[in-house]
Amino acid sequence: MKKTQFFVYATGAIGLVAAGCAALPSVGPDYEEPVYALPDHPLPDAGAPTTNKTAIGEFKPADAADDARTLLSTNEVRLWWTRFDDPVLAHLVDEAVSNNLSFLQAASRLEASRWELLGSYAAYLPKISLDGAATRGDYHRYTSTGNSSWRSTGSKFVHSDLFRGGFDATWEIDIFGGSRRATEEAWARAEAEGWSLADAWVSLTAEVGRQYIALRTTQQRIAVARTNLVLQTETYDILKSRLDSGIGDELAVSQSKYVVDQTHATIPPLLAQEESLLNALAILTGAMPGSLHGLLKDCPDRDWLVAPTRLASVPTDRIRTRPDVRAAERELAAQVAHVGVAKSQWYPRLFINGTLGLESVKVQKFLSKGAFYGTIGPSFSWPIFQGGNIYANVKAEEARMDEAFLKYEETLQKAYGEVRDAYAAYTQEYHRYEALRGAVKAAEEAVAISKDLYRNGLRDFTAVIDAQRSLLTLAEQFVVSRGQISTDVIALYKSLGGGLDESEGEAVSDSAQ
Repeated sequence: MKKTQFFVYATGAIGLVAAGCAALPSVGPDYEEPVYALPDHPLPDAGAPTTNKTAIGEFKPADAADDARTLLSTNEVRLWWTRFDDPVLAHLVDEAVSNNLSFLQAASRLEASRWELLGSYAAYLPKISLDGAATRGDYHRYTSTGNSSWRSTGSKFVHSDLFRGGFDATWEIDIFGGSRRATEEAWARAEAEGWSLADAWVSLTAEVGRQYIALRTTQQRIAVARTNLVLQTETYDILKSRLDSGIGDELAVSQSKYVVDQTHATIPPLLAQEESLLNALAILTGAMPGSLHGLLKDCPDRDWLVAPTRLASVPTDRIRTRPDVRAAERELAAQVAHVGVAKSQWYPRLFINGTLGLESVKVQKFLSKGAFYGTIGPSFSWPIFQGGNIYANVKAEEARMDEAFLKYEETLQKAYGEVRDAYAAYTQEYHRYEALRGAVKAAEEAVAISKDLYRNGLRDFTAVIDAQRSLLTLAEQFVVSRGQISTDVIALYKSLGGGLDESEGEAVSDSAQ
């Protein structure tokens, strides 16, 4: 009974000591989220050079007095792909976030960090091991006379057994907070992995959208080339028929023939590019290349122009909640905690050690009352001299802390720049698109006029060829510009953390907890 009471009291005392240590301050710096002021510079003028209404709406300069946060809704950024009104694109995004192998790897890294976080709590618990041993020994013990001068008179054969089994326990009392700092670090790194997964989500959805628009743009370029090829072939057939009838122009026939062949030569590279984009989308969605041809091979006769709500300035609140920015901030928090872990090596470590077991020289008495033994008591370890290793390690971790802070600032700066770059690219491409649309219309009229002039003998066929060539070039540029506008819109939404709002990012991060 006394022995039982002893261990109860000892356990209670250890619990009180541990609770008291938890209330003590921890070594190393306490983390405070950095305050980095972002500028409030106006964005490049989004005003279109004309005031004509277009398919994507009239573009006017943003009023500097407007609040950018009210001009771009959270839901618009979060579900940016829904603004394209394309069920195929929405399906591809869903497939990608469910099956993309790179994204699943990021999810596995998050899972690993969660287990590492759980493992960090082991430092607060005693470590108990079970051991046992059974030894048998035979030896000769020498005998002697009883006088003071020892002299051997013979030997005696002795047999000895020893049976032992029990528990050994050690419990480190976290007086200076090294273990608490280690847990803080594990928490922060798990949260950082959560935000990194959210960032991978954002990047993946944007890449799916970018590749999809590139595919549709390429398919429309193929359609433009084939349409022009048909028209040019019809012209060639007419000229050839006139020549065969003896009323044609041989030079015009030759010129028309090389135009047809030149247009035909532009199609094979586009077909190869189409195949590459189809395979890229398949990989992004976690499917085998070739499996999406049935879904994506036929391009619908439509465009994907979409205009984001205009911005007066960069919405800094969304910049700070971008997943990559949040991940960098959590990495900084983790490194600050790690400095505390390094500094804790300067201080003594206190342990409570204990044993509880059975020991006997006879196996029959191993479980008897007399075979019981137990010990409990404190011990400590204090690195008095380590040749400067601890100091050097602390300074190294402090330097890494400074690096993490600078990386956080760099991430913020890059995020701010990405928004400005994407918005400028979108608005300027929009202006180019409007100009090209007018140029295509003028080129179509030029082709019709040049044909009339040629038929009336007022121009040679060179004018027709030049007009057709210009039309093909401008029509292709027009299609490319239309696709580039959509790509730039996606880049803008990505720069704002599009595809994942703050609450979803918190959920991903909290899954580590």
